[in-house]
Amino acid sequence: MKLIKLSLQNLLHKPLQLTLSLILFSLGIGLVALMMILNKQITQKFENNLAGIDLIIGAKGSPLQLVLNGLYHIDAPTGNIPLKEVQAFMNPNHPVIKKAIPLSLGDSYQGFRIVGTNMDFPPLYKATLSEGAWWQNPMEVVIGSTIASTTHLHIGDTFVSSHGLTTDDINQHDHAPYIVVGIMKTTDAVADQLILTSAESIWQVHEHPMEAAPVAEIIDSTAAHHDEADEHEHEQIIPDTLQPEHDITTLLIQFKARNMQTLNMQRNINQNTQLQAATPAIEINRLFSMMGIGFDAIQMLAWIIAFVSGLSIFISLYNSLKERRQELALMRTMGARPATLFQLIALEGLLIAFLGFVVGIITAHLVLYFGADKIFEMYKYRINPFAFIMEEFLLLIGALMIGLVAALIPAIQAYRTDIGKAIK
Repeated sequence: MKLIKLSLQNLLHKPLQLTLSLILFSLGIGLVALMMILNKQITQKFENNLAGIDLIIGAKGSPLQLVLNGLYHIDAPTGNIPLKEVQAFMNPNHPVIKKAIPLSLGDSYQGFRIVGTNMDFPPLYKATLSEGAWWQNPMEVVIGSTIASTTHLHIGDTFVSSHGLTTDDINQHDHAPYIVVGIMKTTDAVADQLILTSAESIWQVHEHPMEAAPVAEIIDSTAAHHDEADEHEHEQIIPDTLQPEHDITTLLIQFKARNMQTLNMQRNINQNTQLQAATPAIEINRLFSMMGIGFDAIQMLAWIIAFVSGLSIFISLYNSLKERRQELALMRTMGARPATLFQLIALEGLLIAFLGFVVGIITAHLVLYFGADKIFEMYKYRINPFAFIMEEFLLLIGALMIGLVAALIPAIQAYRTDIGKAIK
C-alpha cells in the first residue's frame, strides 16, 4: 500500500506529463471500448431479430433491403406484392413450410412502424401482453413497450397513422383512427418498436375511408371482449381473413426442416417468378462483413493510439527516472531492496494504465449515453449505454499489459541503480 501511495505521489509531482499520458491512453482505450460495446449490442439485436425466419419473400429489389425492412424494420419496403401470388406458400398443408406470416407495411405513427399481420407474428419474438388484449377487429392495435413509454399511449387511446415514415401532419389518414387494445411486455427485440394490427386494418385505411362513427363501435366491441381475451392466448384468437385481391409487403417463411427442396426454393422463386426471395442469415452475414471492415479499421486506429500512449508512458517514466536517480539511491541506502525500486516504477506504469482505462471506459459509456437518443431517433433501436460486457474486462488486462511493458525498461534501470554513482 505504501508503494502504491508513493507511486501516485511521484506521478502527481508532474501533472502535465500525467495528463498527457492519460489523455492519449484513455482516448485509445475509449475508442476500443466504444467499438466493442456497439458491435456487441448491434450483433445481439440483429441475432435476436432473426426470429427463426428461414426465408423472406417480397418484391424485386435489393435482397438486403428486403431483409432489413421485413425483419429489422430499418429500411424502406422494396414494394408490395399481390397476395394471390404467395397464397401457395401459405397453404397450411405445404410439404416444407411450417409457417408463412404475411406483413403489410408502409404506415407509421410518430416514426414507429405499423405492421399488418396475423397472430403468428408475436410468438416470433416471444411477445406477451403486459396489459389489455390482442387485436380481434380491424383498426385495433397492440403496441410495443418502447412505444408505450415514448408516446404515452394507453389502452383505449386512439391515434391516426401517417403514410410512410414521416412524422408530419400532411400525410395522415385522418379518416381511419386506430384504437389501442393491448401493450406488449418488453421483448428486447424489434417488437418493442412496432405497432401490430391485422392486415385488414392496413387495407381498410388505404381502401375504405371510415367516418368517425365506426370508431365508437370498435371501442364498444373492444370493451366487450377484453375480459374474454385475457383468458385466452393468441393461439385461440380468430385468424385474420386474407383476401387474394389485396397486396402485402413481405412474407416471412419458416421451414419444417432443411432439405434439397428448401435449399432450392430461393433460387426457384428468384428465377421463375416476379417475386424476390432472400435468406436472412446470408444477408445479415454479408452486412456484418461490410460493417466489420469499418469496425476493424476504427479498432486498429484505437490500438495504434493506445500503443503511442504506451510510448508516452515509457518516455515519461524514463525521463523521470533520470531526475530521480539520487532519490532512488537514497532509498537504497535507507534499506530499500532493488526489487522494491523495480516494483515502484512498474506500479507507476500500471497506475497510469489503470487510470487511463477507467477514464476511457467512462468516456465510452458517456458517448453511448449521449448518443443513444440520436440512434433511437434514427433507427428506433435502443442502445443500453450502461451495459458492461466481458470484453471490457479483457480490455483492462490489455491496458495493464501496455502499462507494464512501457514501465519495464525504466523499472529494470531502477533495479540496477548504482548507489555510488547516483550519490556523487
